[in-house]
This record gives sequence, structure tokens and C-alpha cells, in this order.
Amino acid sequence: MLIAMTTGSGHQSPGLWRHPEDESHRFNDIDHWIELAQLLESAKFHGIFIADVLGTSPSLFPTRPLKTPELTAVGGYDVYKGPRNLSPAITSGAQWPVNEPLAVVPAMAAATKNIGFGVTVTTTYEQPYHLARRLSTVDHLTKGRIGWNIVTGYLDSAARNLGHAEQPLHDDRYAVAEEYIKVTYKLWESSWRDDAVLLDRQKGIYTDPSRVREINHVGKYFNVPGPHICQPSPQRTPVILQAGTSKAGKQFAAQHAEAIFVAGHSPSIVAKNIAEIRALAASEYGRDPASIKFLALLCPVLGKTEEEAREKFEYYRSLGSIDGALALFGGWTGIDISVYGEDEELRLVPSNAIRSAVEGWSKATPEVPKWTKTTVGQHITVGGLGATPVGTAAQVADEMERWVREADVDGFNLAYAIKPGSFKDIIDLLIPELRSRGLFWDDYAVPKGTYRENLYGKAGQKGPPQDHPAAKYRWHAGVANHEIPE
Repeated sequence: MLIAMTTGSGHQSPGLWRHPEDESHRFNDIDHWIELAQLLESAKFHGIFIADVLGTSPSLFPTRPLKTPELTAVGGYDVYKGPRNLSPAITSGAQWPVNEPLAVVPAMAAATKNIGFGVTVTTTYEQPYHLARRLSTVDHLTKGRIGWNIVTGYLDSAARNLGHAEQPLHDDRYAVAEEYIKVTYKLWESSWRDDAVLLDRQKGIYTDPSRVREINHVGKYFNVPGPHICQPSPQRTPVILQAGTSKAGKQFAAQHAEAIFVAGHSPSIVAKNIAEIRALAASEYGRDPASIKFLALLCPVLGKTEEEAREKFEYYRSLGSIDGALALFGGWTGIDISVYGEDEELRLVPSNAIRSAVEGWSKATPEVPKWTKTTVGQHITVGGLGATPVGTAAQVADEMERWVREADVDGFNLAYAIKPGSFKDIIDLLIPELRSRGLFWDDYAVPKGTYRENLYGKAGQKGPPQDHPAAKYRWHAGVANHEIPE
């Protein structure tokens, strides 16, 4: 299981920073992140996933309508009550403000020994040579506990701030990402031989230059001669995470992803995508489909009794920001829902994206009699796009088992309502129940191991498995003439 968050004032539950016990406002304090990492490692969580506003990929809405490009630069979720209106996000703290996520990881790693760290970085705005260096550096500093959530970006506001008039088209972004990741594989796996660093003090040879080489990549989008400037890190290639479920996203995930984030309010919404990606991985890329870990977004609200959990949930909802929720919805879909009337039934509007989302929510929450923009906002305020089971530990564990059974997920990416209160409820109430059912480990499979070793539960699995495309790029020790794949 992973814990999902951003380095900002909130993640999937906008407005909950108002809760008297919430500490999200401490995100600028490094002690906050150290305390969280230590708390979560004490409970044996697999990892901490840190999303990012510049690139977090929404898996429920894989495509967005085209918009007229405008050159005025803003950032964040600026679609709702638009155009380019940041006020709802700024006022409500809907993933605003938010810091750069990779910066906090080394401090958390220094205070822990086992927990992994997945970080979102987009392929659309940063050169692969630079990102490969940053991720290698952090993989060294964490002793091999970094994962890369590869996204292609989806906010036009981010595009404008980074020198573009608008986002490249969806499938074009994935074409860039496909070449991008191959460049990083070449830098991480093919530029240095495993045994290149000698540290021979007698001969004065730090690195054998015959075991370091240029990659000389020449492609449609990137020309990268190399060599990689960092020596091989513990994992070389970080754990590859991904979240897109469009047609292009599924192809990318089936080929490259080791863990995939999925989101929906019921197992039926994500089951088809999971089955398609597993089938593609096996048939088109020769990968073991069972080795790909699917993690469903879940925001459990727990109590010692069902009544206590329900009261807690209603209190959370009373604090949640409807405007903030609809600002997030606008960023995720590209649709300004403010144009619809207060009582307008959203099942009847022209937008396919809205209708499909509402249909999914109505199946998971049949008690809602009419879906308007207000009820949509209320629904998003606690848990965002993911499911929000409310109840005792036994009831939530039953729901998690249903997701595993019906959707074929391997685990969960747990969001929070309040921080760290939601985590403490999970640790004190839910994890003991999961352990009693044999559904959660008692300790890390590989103590002080890399993120990948604990993801697969296999000591020695520091690099990608042999059926992963990155493995063919590895320049192994003792191999004189390894050819760099294209």
C-alpha cells in the first residue's frame, strides 16, 4: 500500500485544511515530512506517493476538449469559473500552494530505512538528460528507494508557464514520452558498465573510461549524445509508475509501468482497463501481466463504530470546499462546470466526460437522487476521484477485498481527508484488521532493500525484471561489446 499526497495544502480533499487537527499547512516545514515518513514506515507502508500539479495524470478522464490557446501565463487549476481563473483554487487551497515534490525525498529517506518514494515528473517540459541526472542523484541519496511516476502533463496553465502556448495534443505527448523514456533507459542502463567505478587508490583510477560511453541518441524529439554524468545508482532505473488509461496511456503502461495508479468510485469502472493493460503487456510486450501492480485510489474514513465513521465523514464534508472540488474537476476534465444551472441534472448535459463521470458515481452512490454541480462538488470534497468507503475497519477491509476480487487490483494508493489523522486511523484501526486477514505484511520483505526489491518482495531485484524493456539496455559487468538498443 502507498500513501498519496502533494507537497502542498491539500491533495484529493479540498478545504479539509480547515479541520482543527489537520496539519497540511505544515508542508513548508521539513520536520513535517520527516515525521510523516517515520510514522508511515513504522506501520510498514510500501511507499509514499507524491503527486504534482504540473503533471498529475487523472486516470478517469484520459482526454480533454481542445481550448483556444492564450499566451497569458498562469498556473494551477484555472478552468472552473474561467477562463484562467485561479481564485477558486487559491481561496480553497485546492492543491495551491504546492512545492516541488522531489526536494523533500532525501530528508525523508535520511530519517527512514525501508519505505519507498514515488514522485511525479512530467516528460513534456524537462529534458531527459537533466531529469535522468536528478533521479539518479536521488536514487543514490535514498539508497535505491525512488520511483518515477511518468506523466505527460494535462494543464494548459502549466504549458503556458513553461514556454508553450498550450499543451501538445494528447497522443503527441505520449509519442514524446515514448522516446523520452528510452533516452533515460540508455543513460541509466547503457552509458556505464556495472563495474565501471574502480576506486583504485594505488593506480589512481576512479573510473575506467573504457567502461563509460556516449549513448549518441538521435531521435525525432531528442538528440542526446551523453554520456550519463552520474555513476550507476542502486536501482539504475527507478521504479516506473504510471497513471494514464487512454488508448495511448494503456499502450505506454503495458510496455513500461511496474505499478499503475487507477481511480474510480467502484471496481467496475477500473476492471476493464486493468484487464486490457494486463492483456497488452503479455501479448504485445512479452511481459508477465501478473508482475504489474495496479493500485486503486481509496480514501477510507474509519471509526470504531459505523456511526462514528459516518459522523466523521459528515463533518469532513461540512468543511470541504465545493468551489475547490469543482476547480479540481475543471483541471482534471478541462470542463468549466460553472456554466450549468444550480439545479441542472448533469446526466442530461451535452458533455460526454461529465455524463460518464456521473454515471460512475451514481452506480457507486445510488442514494444521491439528482446529480448537480453541487452534489458533484460534495462528492469530490472527500477523496476526489477515488472511492471513499466509510465504516469500521472490518467494513472497509471488506470493501478492499471486493476491489481485489472484482477489479483485480494488487493494492491501494490511500488518500487522506486530514493529515496525519487519516493516516493514524489507518494505522490504528485498518492495518490490524488487514493483518488479521493475512492481507498486509508484518514487515518489509527486504529490510533496508530498494524500492523495487520491496515492491516485488524479492531480494536482489534492484533493477527492472528481465521481461521489462529497460533490462535489455543494461551494460553488465564483464561485457565488452554490449550494443545499445534503439
